[in-house]
Amino acid sequence: MKMGNNFIGRESELESLQGLWGKRGSSLVTCRGRRRIGKSRLIAEFASRAGARFIHLEGVRPQPGFSNEIELEEFARQLSLQVRTTVKTPTNWLEAFVALDRFLRGKGKVVVLLDEISWFGHYDNAFASEIKVAWDNYWKKHDRAIVVICGSVSSWIKENIVDNGAFYGRRSMDIVLKELPLDQCVQFWGSRANRIDPREIVDVLSVTGGVPRYLEEINPSLSAAENIRRLCFTPNGVLRVDFDEMFNDVVTNQPTFTGKVLRCLVDGPQSTVAIAEKLNVEKGGRVSAAVGRLVEAGIVSTDSGKNPETGASVKERCFRLKDNYSRFYLKYIEPVKTTIDDGRYEFVSLETLENWDAVMGLQFENMVVNNYGALIPYLHLHNVLLTSAAPYRKSSVPSLRQKGCQIDLLIQSRRTTYIVEIKRKNEIGRDIIEEVDAKVRRLKARPNVSVRTALVYDGHLAPIVEADGYFDAIVPFHKLLGLC
Repeated sequence: MKMGNNFIGRESELESLQGLWGKRGSSLVTCRGRRRIGKSRLIAEFASRAGARFIHLEGVRPQPGFSNEIELEEFARQLSLQVRTTVKTPTNWLEAFVALDRFLRGKGKVVVLLDEISWFGHYDNAFASEIKVAWDNYWKKHDRAIVVICGSVSSWIKENIVDNGAFYGRRSMDIVLKELPLDQCVQFWGSRANRIDPREIVDVLSVTGGVPRYLEEINPSLSAAENIRRLCFTPNGVLRVDFDEMFNDVVTNQPTFTGKVLRCLVDGPQSTVAIAEKLNVEKGGRVSAAVGRLVEAGIVSTDSGKNPETGASVKERCFRLKDNYSRFYLKYIEPVKTTIDDGRYEFVSLETLENWDAVMGLQFENMVVNNYGALIPYLHLHNVLLTSAAPYRKSSVPSLRQKGCQIDLLIQSRRTTYIVEIKRKNEIGRDIIEEVDAKVRRLKARPNVSVRTALVYDGHLAPIVEADGYFDAIVPFHKLLGLC
């Protein structure tokens, strides 16, 4: 992602794309991910580093009164501007793709990005089939061409390209772009990062997550409170206005009902059965389909994991709102958006927001779970095959006098189970040991499996906690950020 003239992160994706130049013939690539995650930027950066010609064609957002003809006109207009030759408006998509093919000829590398592909194909049910025909008969015949099919509606690409049998054996790569890792997020603060209180970075990341477009809006010269006020609680602030546009772009099927399902997850993970009960609808397909759309959009995660007592997959899957921005928007911004837009919202400080510590505790926990990979080296599990890493809930059984427990993050390998407690609190005292020990006692691990404990925290840790020696690993969050 761009910061000034520097592109931050995505090195593994860039390396994989670069490797395509080593194969014979052209390559067809799909690129999926949440809106604002940096898909187009990635492909543009790849083309630039490769010294390739870059043709970027983007669909027009469908709206009332638009038609396939308008999409075709826009395709021709964009292509004309980039190849500096008038391209006649095609009458159908195959004709459009043949017109594009003419500009793939010649020597040298060329990267074509067909962006927001579902918008291009919105009015033509045969659109995906015409891409296949174009690939088989035209595009793949070039030696130095890479064609990237990209879009925010991941479900469209998955259904029409990735899972479409007609494309089997044709795609060279499928990139699913996720949020930036924590240590790369910190780079948006530049040289100031090492002299800023880590809590400020934690607060901002708890709201934005690792979404590059949001991180680009950070002003490192301002406090976390001022950045959040400016982005979230002012009329037309980037994070005030982006949710509806983002959500409607990535969820195009039953958006109203899917939005209701999403709001059921704001206060914590839920099963589809619990969601159905909350919405007073029948259990089954409709809720499951909505959750599936949210998972594919990258907003929700399936935290199934393994049952540490049996080693089998948990019977009841839970779904977690993994997107920190969406959770913060629905919890704090949406209820007061009219007041914000009228210019009447008075933002005094972060701490004056209702239940701020509790909500930010959940945001912090969510962020650590999303980035559990950064924690693995501190648990000495970097060379160990993990069987599961997810939050875990054990229900109580009153008839058997068995108490339940909720574990923030349970990381399991064949021989070890790590109970990871995640805590954001100004003062963290010895009671954290008693709290985690109760969970250990309620969790009955399988025979020959060791149970270890870890604490990931942000705040002031009382010396007695570390001196006690109870935790097998204690990791201050600033280490996950890559800060000293």
